[in-house]
Amino acid sequence: QVQVVESGGGLVQPGGSLRLSCTTSGDSIDFAAMAWYRQTPGAQRELVASISRLGRLDYSDFVNGRFPLSRAIDENTMYLHMNSLEPGAPGVYYCSSLYGAERDRYWGRGPQVTVES
Repeated sequence: QVQVVESGGGLVQPGGSLRLSCTTSGDSIDFAAMAWYRQTPGAQRELVASISRLGRLDYSDFVNGRFPLSRAIDENTMYLHMNSLEPGAPGVYYCSSLYGAERDRYWGRGPQVTVES
């Protein structure tokens, strides 16, 4: 059974940084396409950044170079380094591990990130 656990959320001031971590157990992330999504109150879940099995990185336009994604296969962990955070509605950031078909997509619970003074 694959399990996904995120950590690293919290409260940060505008312009600050946070690092989110996503650790997968039950299978190697070397076989997974992984991604970070965020959801703000009243809005749909949206893609933030993703990495394919072969290591291709993709980012949504709003990231604008501020949130580099990395992974450590030996640690079975993916990271999202969030910089220059902007104030706004609090968002929950979900990690997704996809092993092939959509039925084999696993989600974490999602840490909340709040950016305010």
